[in-house]
Amino acid sequence: AGVPRCGASLQEPNKALRIQLDANANCIWQIQRDTNQTIRLIFSYFKFAPSSSCEAESIKVYDGPSTNSPLLGRVCSDSNAVPVLESSSNSLTFLITTDSQASRRNFAAYYYFFSPDTNTERCGGQLSGPSGTLTSPNYPAPYPDFTYCVWHIQTENNTRIKLQFQDVFLELDQNCQFDFTAVYDGPTTDTGLIGKVCGLAKPTYESSSNTLTVVLATDHASSYRGFSAQYSSVALPGPVEPDTLLTCSSDEMKIVLSKPYLASLGYSETQLQLNDPSCRPVVSDSVIFSFPLATCGTIKKDEGQSIIYTNIISFSATGSVITHQKSLQIIMKCKMYNNSTLEVLYVTQNNIIQRAGAVGRYNLSMSFYDSDSFSKPIGQAPYEVDLNQTLFAQVSLHSTDPNLLVFVDTCTASPQADFTSPTYDLIKSGCSKEETVLTYPPLEHYGRFQFNAFAFLNSSPSVYLQCDIVICDSQAPDSRCTKGCLSRHKRAESSYLWKTNTAVGPIRLKRVLRAAAHSESLTKAGAEGTMNLQQSHFYAFAFVVLISNIVIVVAVILKYHKYQAGYGYQKLQSS
Repeated sequence: AGVPRCGASLQEPNKALRIQLDANANCIWQIQRDTNQTIRLIFSYFKFAPSSSCEAESIKVYDGPSTNSPLLGRVCSDSNAVPVLESSSNSLTFLITTDSQASRRNFAAYYYFFSPDTNTERCGGQLSGPSGTLTSPNYPAPYPDFTYCVWHIQTENNTRIKLQFQDVFLELDQNCQFDFTAVYDGPTTDTGLIGKVCGLAKPTYESSSNTLTVVLATDHASSYRGFSAQYSSVALPGPVEPDTLLTCSSDEMKIVLSKPYLASLGYSETQLQLNDPSCRPVVSDSVIFSFPLATCGTIKKDEGQSIIYTNIISFSATGSVITHQKSLQIIMKCKMYNNSTLEVLYVTQNNIIQRAGAVGRYNLSMSFYDSDSFSKPIGQAPYEVDLNQTLFAQVSLHSTDPNLLVFVDTCTASPQADFTSPTYDLIKSGCSKEETVLTYPPLEHYGRFQFNAFAFLNSSPSVYLQCDIVICDSQAPDSRCTKGCLSRHKRAESSYLWKTNTAVGPIRLKRVLRAAAHSESLTKAGAEGTMNLQQSHFYAFAFVVLISNIVIVVAVILKYHKYQAGYGYQKLQSS
């Protein structure tokens, strides 16, 4: 954003900052302006060196014109929140320090001056009923610039909160650096971040208690219709809850057992063991087993449309004491429907099931790379491309299970995001249907393909690409991932399509192409006379990838206002 790599003195009323630092940096940014307003600073993305400590690497924010001013807050690699800091006056300073590790650090932030007395909440507030709806300001009309709203949701005791995003259209970005909502598990925004939402994502979250906090933050570049979400309270089931809790992710299985619950069954934590007895629990107020999916004797089974991971906690008698305890097992099952998960926990005593239930998902992402080596991801936002430029896309599965393949099954292009208009096949049932498309053999944790930014753009300035992605067990010899290109008849034998929403991007046509369009519009404007000043358009060039229950959207946004014939058009600021 035109900011020096190491420090700056900033006086603009608002600014987006893209900061890249290497080792041993000690950089100071001072924000100050002759005004009676205060400053809100939002660090929407931060990436420190791997395994860096808070003492060695951090962002320190000071409430005043220098690092001698009072400390407002500190951001570290383990910060579990989107940091939002507000000054008490018209000046604010932040210092970024890095250690000696040879690693590139990346930060994205934006700030703006505002008047606390006149900047009353246009949204947010306290929500305490058993269910309710929250929407962005003006929804479904575009939300205002520099919106910052906080909803605090609290339901009855002994309940959890289920939050479902019904409709979302926020600015598209892989890391949600611009306009986003943040969801926190608890009553504050200081910690407990469980998700960020932007683009077209429509996720569902569930709290661990009866409090949940939702934040909406927007910058000044582009505004869309925002979001609508519904929450409801969910009663904690049965007498066993919360004595046992199972969670699953791409990385691990985790089960928490309460000591009183074990005591009620006649057991102690010293008698617990997994399929692999060498995997021991962490014991504090609770007994916690946490282990990577493919370890500790976990059994994996590929059922075609899902992969099931199973482990069992059993109870062994200690010493030579003869006991008369009932036979007891806790069976943990994580059923992974690609990017969604059904977690099932069975507590069996004399073959009687006492409990089952829970939620989770695989973690996938999509990025573009600068070459077919797939070694250097495109980090710029937006990603500007030429017409007919070759684009290299990679879908990544983030999991501790090393034996999973990612396969790109089908991709369809359309000028409309809802695919109601005529569509164009790029890949179908693993077969390339367009001459510039090249699919790569499935890899463990990666699915790759390339194609050109093709001539579809000549007839329509926007194009969406919808893809079906399959995840398979690499050790299953007859999985869909190993069959490659299949005919329609063979493909119909089994379905591998699951859908949900997430987003990365944006991608834009390079300025030289926009300039050509500008010249053409000027010519047309001269011939057609004065154009409507208020008419505006946006174009999106997006790639939507359906990854099991996921839609990954890589979007290109071209947004401009048409002006009178003598002025052509002026591009809106977008980053």
